[in-house]
Amino acid sequence: MIISIVTFRLPQRLSLDAATDIFKSTAPRYLGKPGLIRKHYYVSEAGDKAGGIYLWKSKADAEACFTAEWRAIVTEKYGAPPDILYVNAPVSIDNLKQAIETD
Repeated sequence: MIISIVTFRLPQRLSLDAATDIFKSTAPRYLGKPGLIRKHYYVSEAGDKAGGIYLWKSKADAEACFTAEWRAIVTEKYGAPPDILYVNAPVSIDNLKQAIETD
């Protein structure tokens, strides 16, 4: 599994309520996304950064999502281009399922 951490340095501070509204509007396009296991949206406490933390089956699945078209759409929506960090996730703990998952 691989995690991608997408971060936008926002040109204007974003409140939690405003961020929640934006995130709710874009969330449906990630339902059923091939290879996406889970996505968490986030906004920093200061409201100067926002983004998503994605858990993917593979890096290829992540890269298939993060196309030039996707980058253009999110840059327009947030007013800043995304920075994407990929990290390996060889072990995950799911306390809701009481399970340890490995790659």
